[in-house]
Amino acid sequence: MGEHAADPSHPRYRSLLMRHRLEEAASKGMLAGSAMIAHGRGEAYDYLLGEQTIPSAMDATKEAAARLLAAKRPIISLNGNAVALAGKELLEVAQLLSCPVEVNIFYRTPERMAALLNHLEEIKNEHDIDVEILGAEPDGRIPGLEGPRANCHTGGILNADVILVPLEDGDRCEALVAMGKEVLVVDLNPLSRTARMATVTIVDELSRVALNLIQIIPTGPQITKWDNQAILHSTMSYIVNTMASYAGK
Repeated sequence: MGEHAADPSHPRYRSLLMRHRLEEAASKGMLAGSAMIAHGRGEAYDYLLGEQTIPSAMDATKEAAARLLAAKRPIISLNGNAVALAGKELLEVAQLLSCPVEVNIFYRTPERMAALLNHLEEIKNEHDIDVEILGAEPDGRIPGLEGPRANCHTGGILNADVILVPLEDGDRCEALVAMGKEVLVVDLNPLSRTARMATVTIVDELSRVALNLIQIIPTGPQITKWDNQAILHSTMSYIVNTMASYAGK
């Protein structure tokens, strides 16, 4: 079954395509057993957004792009779902920023790491993308975080000043913020600890965000006086108003 197994005319084609990418990644050993559960939880929130990039999400994407461009040592941190859903696009973002990516996963095993790193290398070679891929041999640790996902590269996550962390877990986001880093997250749940702890939260589906960043970064956006809590409030208002409109029909 190829990428276009779903009918492109289907109203939820993009969503079905993302599910298929996860299925393929799982068959290659790239994902933990809970990957589909995590994706389904996000997909439920995406329904409430109308499966589209709403204005507050676009504002947050522009702010994230500006901060990545202004950073001295930016990096993109990737977990299994991020690689499966938007690996190629996120490598293209990294190439535009001239920054590395680092694979860092919650359930770390040698087999999963090898599968993810090999998949990214295949994308690099197939599409002639020039990006450094870290994660194979971590030589540092994130302070205040337990377990294998605290392992990271000194020349990557540990010394980065701005980190784009799609699909993050809350305690690692909190630990990175405590280190004084700007943490830019993509999280469809505006109520999550990750969303509330981050410097900039993009409440949007990851593949849409990656494609938007590819368009926005070359325009050279500028950092604004950012109020992340106000953006989250705006997102929640959008969701509540959408639900109310359906209830009134």
